[in-house]
Amino acid sequence: MKDTSKHQGLRNQLVALLKDKGIIDKGVLEAIKKIPRHLFLNSSFEDYAYQDKAFPIGAGQTISQPYTVAFQSQLLEIKKDHKILEIGTGSGYQTAVLCAMGAKVYSVERQNELFKLTSVLLPKLGTRPKHLSFGDGYKGLPNHAPFDSILVTAGAPIIPKPLMAQLKIGGRLVIPLGEEHQIMTLLIRKNETQFEKHEFGEFRFVPLLENKN
Repeated sequence: MKDTSKHQGLRNQLVALLKDKGIIDKGVLEAIKKIPRHLFLNSSFEDYAYQDKAFPIGAGQTISQPYTVAFQSQLLEIKKDHKILEIGTGSGYQTAVLCAMGAKVYSVERQNELFKLTSVLLPKLGTRPKHLSFGDGYKGLPNHAPFDSILVTAGAPIIPKPLMAQLKIGGRLVIPLGEEHQIMTLLIRKNETQFEKHEFGEFRFVPLLENKN
């Protein structure tokens, strides 16, 4: 599991591209500069690791496009020691970016194959989320709530009510909403019953799957 000066150079180029695309959060850019994305892909696909593209990782899932990872992370407005619920661990790359930003990450993955791989990979890379869980992302992690922020990394037809309930007042929930195409959506919890909604254009994600324990 090597991270060479060549890889670091490619990451610097990727960060420059993300800046050109409008990513301004220094914490996000530093995390992407630091995390070796090629180690989250099969080694035979290493040449694709620092292209700004999504890529298949198995179990019908993808590692998100770096711009999407950066955009969602920026919307969260992460501060050190923020407690974040991530729905869809996937390859673990987004998890690693959040951890590198100083967040305390609680992550749920529905695909057991990916959950097992990521549970081994992240500690090898020195990334230590607070909690990794195999389960139904629609239900969140009520035993660990409330959360400063919640990030959903798959397309959902609706905003799951359990996730809204697990968000702190003042907290931010970022979720791609829609069936075939998704609108990146930010909810900010104003009080017990009210949420402020913002939309940020169209993205494409694999679907958020339900009811698997």
